[in-house]
Amino acid sequence: MHDVASWAARLGGDTFLAQTFNRSYALLPGQADEAVSLLSWDDLNGILDTQRLEPPRLRLSMDGEMLPVHRYTLPVTTRRSVTWNRVQPAELHARLAEGASLVLDSIEKIHPAIGASAEALERFLGTRVQVNAYASWTEREGFGTHWDDHDVVVVQAFGSKRWRLYGPTRDVPTFRDVETPEPPEGDPVADIVLNAGDVLYLPRGWWHAVTADQGTASLHLTFGLVTHTGADLLTWLVDELRSRVALRRDVPRFASPTDQAVFVNDLRTEVLTELADPSLVVRWAASADTTDFGRAGTSLPYVSGLPANPLISVRLTAPRARLTSDGAGLVTLAAAGTAWDFDQQAAAMLHALMDGEPRTLGTLAELSDLEVKDVADLLGALIDGQAAAVVKAGL
Repeated sequence: MHDVASWAARLGGDTFLAQTFNRSYALLPGQADEAVSLLSWDDLNGILDTQRLEPPRLRLSMDGEMLPVHRYTLPVTTRRSVTWNRVQPAELHARLAEGASLVLDSIEKIHPAIGASAEALERFLGTRVQVNAYASWTEREGFGTHWDDHDVVVVQAFGSKRWRLYGPTRDVPTFRDVETPEPPEGDPVADIVLNAGDVLYLPRGWWHAVTADQGTASLHLTFGLVTHTGADLLTWLVDELRSRVALRRDVPRFASPTDQAVFVNDLRTEVLTELADPSLVVRWAASADTTDFGRAGTSLPYVSGLPANPLISVRLTAPRARLTSDGAGLVTLAAAGTAWDFDQQAAAMLHALMDGEPRTLGTLAELSDLEVKDVADLLGALIDGQAAAVVKAGL
């Protein structure tokens, strides 16, 4: 699941998007080898042993409560008076054996295979993705029966884990909400066991309880999807309407009732006109995609422009970039909050970059029949705009 095609095939493609996404859970049996390629126990040990991971990014949870840091780490103060919490392996093992669950947030930032998978899922679903890793050893619940304020795609990497799903008790609850969902009553609507390679999709608001009660250590990844609600669309719309005089006027709190009514009516007219546009969601999606900064990366050592070295490899770091043509010899790449116009001759190389895979300057020059220097200049502009990055310096 390292590219868009594999994620689409794994989840069900257009059928998943039309019938399941944001609607209901889905259990998708899979292959163990596919999941192990994302994260193994050796990978996790290497991360824990080499990274300085401060709580709450790395944390232990038991019975719905986060364990105190001192129960598995030791504070260390450097000679420059910087204090950090160093994991004590023996104490960590003891807490996990007692029933704690280990959680590592944003593992996609430090593990390339998971980062590539998260980016591919983002391209497929059109939303930012954060990946957390969870490891458990006992039937003791780490988090109790709870719900999340975002959809998740769960990939079981090793062992087995039991998921009891209770469904939502409040329609699409959000992080900033006016009511708290009531706890579920009765039996779960589904009682399933994820084995290595299985995938579970769960919409936000679905209550669930998770335990490693199958007699084996469990390691799984949760791909959390950023939620986009009607409130988010309206917030975007208000920002779009700031160019209109009606929205820039001061609220006439001391004016006559008649003047206040005129003010409100002007606002209503502007908003309702936009809401009547059948392409409003399409416009919002294009704006959300092309202004998202994606997974920007550094391009050292090239801090003052990209040299004309055909061996340098680059990639587009904005997974939701848009490439369009005006049909009259101009192509536009919109990404990371900027739009660049290029001659049609650059279209082939830009199309090649859209999948996020690395390409050398030499390869891109051949695709577009351009000089390597011209390709370097073009990509230098994208690097300066934080839409591309060097992945191999070619030195």
